[in-house]
Amino acid sequence: MDRSDQRYEMDASGWQRGVYDDIQRTFRAPFVNWIWRTTMANDPEFCRYLWSQVKPLFETKAFARYTVRYRETVLSTIERDVGIPTYRRSELGVTPAEYTELREQLATFDVVAPRLAVLFRVTKRALHDDPVGSDLQPERAATAPFPDWLDADRGRQPSMVPVDEFDEDIAETAERFQQFHGFDDGLPSIYRCLAQWPALFETLWADLGPVLQSETYESACARADDLTDAFVDSVPYAPRLAPDALASQGFDEELVGDVQELFREFDEEMLDDVIPGLHLWAATVDAVGEREW
Repeated sequence: MDRSDQRYEMDASGWQRGVYDDIQRTFRAPFVNWIWRTTMANDPEFCRYLWSQVKPLFETKAFARYTVRYRETVLSTIERDVGIPTYRRSELGVTPAEYTELREQLATFDVVAPRLAVLFRVTKRALHDDPVGSDLQPERAATAPFPDWLDADRGRQPSMVPVDEFDEDIAETAERFQQFHGFDDGLPSIYRCLAQWPALFETLWADLGPVLQSETYESACARADDLTDAFVDSVPYAPRLAPDALASQGFDEELVGDVQELFREFDEEMLDDVIPGLHLWAATVDAVGEREW
């Protein structure tokens, strides 16, 4: 699988565009994440099948409750132990329009964080034929619909600094974020987005770099991970993504091996400390969503 190959929304047509539109509606996000763009570019039929299998998990009241609790779990742990600074526009040296754009883009990451957490965990498990869901009678929330109002009309499509094109003034800070997360090359989308506002980018590392490297942040990530596991354990529906199920749909062994590796890496690398941090960065400009259920 060529991970540099992506099918962007503007290039998608027909049923592929329909899948993208459905992902955006269901994820309540104004864009389609890299994982979907890459999967669609490499094997459109698998991307469509994958979405058909996981979509029902994101449409329930139980999932809505999980998203709120996930956000609260991350932020409350950090607030309790060290606090989270909030930056005014004047402190960042940006115009009112730029500050609004910043807050809206970070709100988008705040919306998608728990959705990506479940996507990566449930897909990794299902692809490896590990347990998903429970045989117990599900609670009503597990099949009740996702509330229309929650996370509705929040966020704006993120824009990003191209890979390896960080300004010299913030290149050192970008390298520090990269070293913290243990990435050999490049940075996740959130940091390429933040790099558009150099003053904030520098300030976040200066003020919160020590927090990222603390037991407090480790605890916040661990608690969020436990919450994700508990949700995936409880769902009433298990996607049919095990190797035998994919083979019955006509997908070959090479593809199965590629997607197993892809989602395993994303689960282990992104859920460890990147995805929980999406709520932290949004909180610094007061762009987080609901925290109480």
